[in-house]
Amino acid sequence: MSFSNNCKSDKIPGPIRGNGGLNGICERACIQCDKVIDMCMRQESLEGISVTLTDVVPATGLTQPYTFVSAASTSAQAIISDLIVTPISDDPCSSRVQCTISVPIQVSFVDAAGVRGVGSATVSVTRDVVLHTSAPSVMPYSIVASASLYSAKGTYASDNTFTLTACLTTILKVIIQVQLLVPSYGYCYIPPCQDFNEQVCDGVFDLPLYPQECGVEPRCKCNLNGN
Repeated sequence: MSFSNNCKSDKIPGPIRGNGGLNGICERACIQCDKVIDMCMRQESLEGISVTLTDVVPATGLTQPYTFVSAASTSAQAIISDLIVTPISDDPCSSRVQCTISVPIQVSFVDAAGVRGVGSATVSVTRDVVLHTSAPSVMPYSIVASASLYSAKGTYASDNTFTLTACLTTILKVIIQVQLLVPSYGYCYIPPCQDFNEQVCDGVFDLPLYPQECGVEPRCKCNLNGN
């Protein structure tokens, strides 16, 4: 079993339905977590990105030229470098944030002999934004980034280098590690794992005996009096 298919609904995470949200709260729990002070997102289409592959697999035996297949980010976590945070004089809780966000990606391709290969690369973009960075405090804040990149269009240049057109989403967040006091329902119930068992006939046996008309509510069955 798992959270999605067990019957102890009062001890598992999930949506709260109706007016019973306060039922079952049994304590005030202190949790340590990253509190998001501010965040912003940018979605853009990038054209003419040049990436040079490293860690190509297979390492030998590939025949150039290559044919591009696709490229995608390998992790939601991005790397921030060249970070400059400048407080704004007329707003003590906000700052100008300048940085470079580097997104690790994996590029898939096919060589001239039809052999599939993959390689790693990095796409970097710059950001110059205004973010709320909170008032001065003992605990410092951090600025982190996450990103998602996908490309279905690219061409091979030479020497393991591709030129891509990609869709990129980047998110900048200002976070601070805090101890929050939150209402709690207690500890989660952890259900036992359910082993996978492929029941070939389940989908067939679940079908109705006779087809029903699409979009038409099934009619009531006749009773013994013929009504």
